Amino acid sequence: MNIFVTNLSFKVQTDQLREMFEAYGEVTSAKVILDHETGRSRGFGFVEMSADEQGHQAISALNAYEIDGKAMVVQEARPREEMQAIKQQRGGNNQGGSYNKPYNKPYNNSGSYNNGGSNNGGGYKKRYDDNEF
Repeated sequence: MNIFVTNLSFKVQTDQLREMFEAYGEVTSAKVILDHETGRSRGFGFVEMSADEQGHQAISALNAYEIDGKAMVVQEARPREEMQAIKQQRGGNNQGGSYNKPYNKPYNNSGSYNNGGSNNGGGYKKRYDDNEF
């Protein structure tokens, strides 16, 4: 059984994660996921246990267990394909940096600069009127 563990304290290491779950049965693998650039924990990991029954016991016992003031969230891991389908149902998988938000162009429909606020006519508002000089 593959188990997803999130909301981990950034201090938790792979060995500590393994030890927590070994109290409930045989752990075939455990891994805290690290940031590629910094090498720091990303706050989640995966544990694989050899028996489903032991995995369910570990999930029940360790879900909401606090370490360093953070309550872990422990649940059965879902396959990647299933997670991608869930993301698509929610409106996209956030690839490409769009975060499923409309693109805000810096120009309004008339081709003039739009600073996002009201500027008496919608176009670019000059700093000074020609009549001031």
